[in-house]
Amino acid sequence: MRILRIVFLGSVMLVAAGMTSKIVSAQSGSSGTTAETQSELLWQKMEGEIHGIDRGLDGTMGVAILDLTDGRQFLLNDNHVFAQASSIKVAILAELYRQEQESASGASGKARLSDLYTVDAKDIVDGSSIMAGLTPGTSRVTNRDLATFMVAVSDNSATNVLIDRVGMQGVNAMLDSLGLHHTRLQRKMMDVKAAQEGRENVSTPREMMELFAALYRKKVLNEKLTADYFKVLGTPKASDIPRYLPEGVVCANKPGELAGVRNDVGIVFTEKRPFVIVVMTAYLNRERDGDEAIAKIAEFAYAYFDRVGRSSGYGRIVSERETH
Repeated sequence: MRILRIVFLGSVMLVAAGMTSKIVSAQSGSSGTTAETQSELLWQKMEGEIHGIDRGLDGTMGVAILDLTDGRQFLLNDNHVFAQASSIKVAILAELYRQEQESASGASGKARLSDLYTVDAKDIVDGSSIMAGLTPGTSRVTNRDLATFMVAVSDNSATNVLIDRVGMQGVNAMLDSLGLHHTRLQRKMMDVKAAQEGRENVSTPREMMELFAALYRKKVLNEKLTADYFKVLGTPKASDIPRYLPEGVVCANKPGELAGVRNDVGIVFTEKRPFVIVVMTAYLNRERDGDEAIAKIAEFAYAYFDRVGRSSGYGRIVSERETH
């Protein structure tokens, strides 16, 4: 009996010691708040705001946000396939620059940024605010000029010429090489017949995010061409991602719109915390609601990345935002 009492008392002491250890640990955790805890709280607020926008949208939405500093992601309906409209042009631009890189390495038959194109009236389609104003048979521009038209004003004629020059198969092969099998260029711009036959240009939020991550990390292009790619894509344009961001913040993005569809995809080069943001919408009852949803999501995302980038681990802002 004496032995049993000793064993029992020993067990009680061990349990008590364990409970004391847990209490001390809990107290220590509450008084010594970690850097991860503070940024986690801010991240959770961003997530909550985005989910609220999704619930209030009269339509469907997919979102992918990637912290290019630590790799953290926010994903919402990220594997759903959405029509891309003009957002697919970021892939066409990437293939043009990839072929430029191959040509510089000695490959033949590839498109060059410096290749000249003489405007041809038969190439002009609707949605071509620059190309339609040039003189057919006389005006000559480079492929890089065409790329700038494609990005800055989403010129559809310039886009179609570039599709002819880099090849639809070339674009899709480049995407396949990155494992992006749901992102497809399947028709030219303004090809209504192809769209009616089901040949739509498509992607998913996750795959478009992965494309931008690969480009940013120089897995597609060398350092010089990567910089020029984002310079062209960063040409100021009418779009939703930068609408509520501070003046001077650089956004390398491409919006896209169709009836019932609004998208915007790209990288926001926040001073110390750049991030990828992809927002795709469909089945919109009012397209302007899709535009507003994209702009608000970008605003909430920027608030997180800007503050984390300028703050200490405990949430104290230690550097002022640069003005441009």
